[in-house]
Amino acid sequence: MSDIRSELHEEIDRMDEKELIGLKKFLATYPDEFGAYLRTVPWDDEPYTEEDEKAVAESEEWFRQNGGKGIPHEEVVRELGLK
Repeated sequence: MSDIRSELHEEIDRMDEKELIGLKKFLATYPDEFGAYLRTVPWDDEPYTEEDEKAVAESEEWFRQNGGKGIPHEEVVRELGLK
């Protein structure tokens, strides 16, 4: 076994349960190549426009006027004639 591997095994053997749980969670985040790529790309590469702001404001106002509730799925299905 390599020196670094032996040293890591020794460190792990000294850890208590809480530290081991933390280490396990940390290792689960260890980046694979694709995951690392996804963490570096912008979430959205399109600019946020005034039109977007207006649409969001209109939707927020609609929700306020409707008691903060959306349209039930069943109603949408019925309106679209899917049922």
